Amino acid sequence: MVLKFCANLSFMFTEKTDNLLERYQLASQAGFKAVEFTFPYQYKVEDVVKAKSAANVDQILINAYPGDLERGELGLAIMSGRQNEFRESLEKTMEYAAALDCKKIHIMAGKKFSGIVDTAMDDVYKDNLEYAAKVFKEKGFVGLIEPISDVVIPHYFMNSVSKALQLVKEINSDSLKLQLDIFHLQLIEGNLTNRIKELLPYIGHIQISQAPTRDSPDSEGEINYRYILKLLEDLGYEGFIGLEYKPTKASADSIGWIKDWGYSL
Repeated sequence: MVLKFCANLSFMFTEKTDNLLERYQLASQAGFKAVEFTFPYQYKVEDVVKAKSAANVDQILINAYPGDLERGELGLAIMSGRQNEFRESLEKTMEYAAALDCKKIHIMAGKKFSGIVDTAMDDVYKDNLEYAAKVFKEKGFVGLIEPISDVVIPHYFMNSVSKALQLVKEINSDSLKLQLDIFHLQLIEGNLTNRIKELLPYIGHIQISQAPTRDSPDSEGEINYRYILKLLEDLGYEGFIGLEYKPTKASADSIGWIKDWGYSL
């Protein structure tokens, strides 16, 4: 199997420009044929499409509209009483995803809020994910949920790999899968080999960075990415691998490991 990599423009090439749209061209110039990022919603959809087309790259992943980032919202899926807003956010997201020919959408859960017990948020979350899976199936998208470590986002609701896996199994739709960031998997529980083998049938997208620094995969840290990438090859993973890392040197200079390890962009 030939592994495929995409640049995460929310993390890479930020040393060159604050403008997300300008990073399309920078990724293309570095040799990338595909990209992903978090939120494009501060830009008009036609401007995002224009930047993507000019760079001649594929869009692999975007995050769903997250709510009010200035208030610290990182997703609406667990928010009781805001189900209509969640559904409207999916419509906005699908407008961008369709225009960008992007098939995968990360549905962020949101942060836990005081006064509501987890079981109540569980019910709202599952109902919203079931709705999203149904709509995405009709429209040709795949929704993704990602376990995120409390170390990175304190109080984030979806912080359990086991819970995410259980939800995907219960909803049982080809339009809802796991987004596995191996960096987060290491911080949450480790046991990477066995967990990757167990989770792979339910995974729709993978991201990587070194732990605990979130630097490039070839930097010093807890994860042996030569081994992990070979494992993914051996297991037959066919999707893209998002490079969601914060390079400590120029982004274009941080990808030499790809060629050195026998892969290509």
